[in-house]
Amino acid sequence: MKLSQEDKSLLFSSTELPDVFFTDYLSEASGDNIKVFLHVLFQSKYNPDFNMSDVSKSLGLDFNVVQDSFKYWEDKGILLKKPDGYVVKSLQEIELNKLYSPKVTMTPEQSIKTSENKFRENTIQNINKQFFQNTMSPSWYNDIAFWFEKYKFEEEVMFALFNYCFENHALHRNYVQTVAEDWSNKGVHSFYDLDLLFQKQDKKQAIGKDISKKLNLYRNLTSFEEEYVSKWVDSYNYNMDIINLALKKSTSSGSVNFKYIDKVITDWHEKDLRTPQDVEAYIESTKPVSKREPKSSKASKETTSEYTQSTFDSLYDN
Repeated sequence: MKLSQEDKSLLFSSTELPDVFFTDYLSEASGDNIKVFLHVLFQSKYNPDFNMSDVSKSLGLDFNVVQDSFKYWEDKGILLKKPDGYVVKSLQEIELNKLYSPKVTMTPEQSIKTSENKFRENTIQNINKQFFQNTMSPSWYNDIAFWFEKYKFEEEVMFALFNYCFENHALHRNYVQTVAEDWSNKGVHSFYDLDLLFQKQDKKQAIGKDISKKLNLYRNLTSFEEEYVSKWVDSYNYNMDIINLALKKSTSSGSVNFKYIDKVITDWHEKDLRTPQDVEAYIESTKPVSKREPKSSKASKETTSEYTQSTFDSLYDN
């Protein structure tokens, strides 16, 4: 005896999408990437011979957009390219491999130590509750434990890392990893370190706005201009009072561009001018003699008064 199910029509069939797609892939993918993936997943059940051109026509997307989307999912390991086409991989299987594949830079002893750390466990649970509404993918747990060991972050810093990414609407692995790497490279391990970093960033942001206002740019600084500001503030340890002197000098010379301003400030730094007074004295000393500031009017009056009085006395002494 044979048992079989009645073939369902398209009206009563469904295409399954695992929850891990929503927890691990949805936030990173663009709208076109998602449309292409869902269409590919659907077509893989009924039409094994479909191609990119078919997807382009069905979705009304430019062929290059479809091609880029295929490459995107291929890089994610979800589409596996074969000589005769593509295979749609199981999302659950991919995440399972991530969950149980050992990290090459993390020893078993470190992994055990991490799992036994109650403070870290509580932090991870709070991250899950606060930023994922208790739907955090299991693969995140290994990543967070690995970041704890790699970057030596305190628990408060790890929580702040996810809060920072959440506030920037970029709570996905690549962005979290990038920010964590950046903080670590800048010497952040404790919450005190992180607070100092934020203070420096706020200071540079305020100086950038002040520069933009003084130069009448009516816009935010570009990333290249921000690099100059970072050099002046972080490397040279200059405040706005010295930077403002450079802005005045560039304005008076008619060369209002950041390359010129940087040349001026770098020259002052190389001459070890640390205060506005040092800079002003140096500027005065480099002026041509004819253009140097005359003596103060008070001193001139005193000299004139002395001369007049002595002349008056000499006239009447005789």
